[in-house]
Amino acid sequence: MSDTLSMPGEPSNEGESMRPVDLAREHGLSTQAVRNYEDAGVLPAAARTAAGHRCYTPLHAQSLRAFVALVRGHGHATATAVMRAVNRDAVDEALRIIDDSHCQLGEDRRTVRAVEAALRELTPVAPVPGGTFIGPLAARLGLRPATLRKWEAAGLVRPSRDRRTGYRVYDAHDVRDVLLIHQLRRGGHLLAQVAPLIAQVRDAGGVAPLEATLRGWRDRLSARGRAMLVGAAQLDAYLRERAAAPVSR
Repeated sequence: MSDTLSMPGEPSNEGESMRPVDLAREHGLSTQAVRNYEDAGVLPAAARTAAGHRCYTPLHAQSLRAFVALVRGHGHATATAVMRAVNRDAVDEALRIIDDSHCQLGEDRRTVRAVEAALRELTPVAPVPGGTFIGPLAARLGLRPATLRKWEAAGLVRPSRDRRTGYRVYDAHDVRDVLLIHQLRRGGHLLAQVAPLIAQVRDAGGVAPLEATLRGWRDRLSARGRAMLVGAAQLDAYLRERAAAPVSR
């Protein structure tokens, strides 16, 4: 008989023994997902009946609650790593993983603020008939032409080439990108950090649409921060319950 089926006299999820379906139902999961999480180390190993059926406990239920909450704030991979560490008694490692995830959230917040500040400081780009060349543009920003060539090599700027001379030609969109890169670099951002932001400007179709994208980005970061708080509370509850009634090692 499958361990998802009720058995005569079997305790419900209000008792000490729980079935996979009792854990799964709370989160809208399949019973197979619960088994998979146990196999992956997200849940502590369950005891088995003589017939081989899994016997979960409220401790397993809290473990699953912690994992589901952590996924919402930290993502599946990080939540899995945290729960695996806890279940092998490596709590310090689990907390380090969480710290790193919080640091990433802080870095994402700083990036949003930096982009918003850079957008505020951008000056309107006056179109130059036929575009502008690398020398005048570099001089306008107080940069060396080699710096603009480096940004081009990194894929941040994509000037066209004059068909006759082969010189780089920067149109209004290229100049906009250069100005934004310059502002972000002055703010301390590395080229690897700037690249995805410039890509977003291009994908959004310019700076104005990007402002709405940034608002959505900021809202998602706030929701992620709130979810991290919920995950922390559920993980703390699991750690307390685990300390009070440790599973068999």
